[in-house]
Amino acid sequence: MKKIGILTSGGDAPGLNAAIRGVVKSAKELHNMETVGFYFGFGGLIDNNYTTISDTSGFLTKGGTMLKTSRIKPFKGENKDEKLRSILHNYRSHDLSALVVIGGNGTQKTAYSLQKELGLNIITLPKTIDNDIAGTDVSFGFSSAVDIATEAIDRIHSTASSHNRVMVVEVMGHKAGWIGLHAGLSSGSDVILIPEIPFSFKRVYECINKRVEQKKDSTIICVAEGAISLDEIELSISELAGKRKFRSIGQRLARKIEKHTPYESRLTVLGYVQRGGSPNAFDRNLATILGANVANLIEAENFGNMVGYIDNKAQAIPLEQVAGFLNVVKKDNPVMEACRSIGISFGD
Repeated sequence: MKKIGILTSGGDAPGLNAAIRGVVKSAKELHNMETVGFYFGFGGLIDNNYTTISDTSGFLTKGGTMLKTSRIKPFKGENKDEKLRSILHNYRSHDLSALVVIGGNGTQKTAYSLQKELGLNIITLPKTIDNDIAGTDVSFGFSSAVDIATEAIDRIHSTASSHNRVMVVEVMGHKAGWIGLHAGLSSGSDVILIPEIPFSFKRVYECINKRVEQKKDSTIICVAEGAISLDEIELSISELAGKRKFRSIGQRLARKIEKHTPYESRLTVLGYVQRGGSPNAFDRNLATILGANVANLIEAENFGNMVGYIDNKAQAIPLEQVAGFLNVVKKDNPVMEACRSIGISFGD
């Protein structure tokens, strides 16, 4: 009987347990494979902290990850060689045919390095609410995060109109603005600010003033945490940190609006709320579809791939086309074009 290992690494996201379930059930049903789960990401592989997974009852709808997670990076920090030796030893001691790694950008890079430097048989799955993993049209966790952000902004609309305020809602998206773009459109936001489009504070003020002239009683601004202004794009990370009095771009924006316009502004930072809770139907299905394709790749010994979702079907994408690359919002994105066509401002 073949045996496969599986772990979840990086930040949690809705759909992780559904993906684990898809891998375990299909491996057993299709090829009679046994699955060993390692706790706390690569840390479990280093410390040999594991469990045999046979019963996945309740996995489909449960948020978080039953295998726990961590941000341990075996190729960084102290005792790198010792950690890598432990990984190789434990991989071999379990007689694994392959290791299934579920995670975001950093995890994809680590998995690729384990394949190249240690010769492990690796298959990965794309997990991130930010939807910024290259090689796939969508990552599981993203759709649920957009639903959560949309519902939150929907609720903020009533408070904004009741008080005639400018409401700033900060969503996740450090390097890519997918959540801000989709949640901003679906919630009826008036301004969307994302990392891919440096914005002008002046243009934001102009948008607010224009809405007041049109007798609108409020303005909703959806801003990704990684959004950056035009006067900051040439700064290094350290220079940017020194320049910003407030670490949160949302906080800085809300304060500036009150300083440079006559209107009250309030900030809501959604933060980890976007990661939590049960996955929606789309993410349950996507995670299951991607997970269910893993066993066939292992049986065919088609290693070194991420199972991505392109043109509405699962496809094997070589890790060298994934690791170190980002999926960002392009200016000709149809969602962005729709936003602009109905008058949503991007502050540019």
